[in-house]
Amino acid sequence: MPYVNIKITREGATAEQKEALIQGVTQLLVDVLGKNPQTTMVVIDEVETDNWGIGGESVTLRRRRE
Repeated sequence: MPYVNIKITREGATAEQKEALIQGVTQLLVDVLGKNPQTTMVVIDEVETDNWGIGGESVTLRRRRE
């Protein structure tokens, strides 16, 4: 039973985009590993940019600088 956890920043991914991720990841596991799509779980976690750090600083601060 594959379990895939996708973490993205919370910046307005649409329901359609999330559905495409779920379908695409599921199909990839079917194609590459021969997994059963009926038992493949995909979870998408949306994280606030204040709670996501890269290189010692939050994504929020990095984007303000850009």
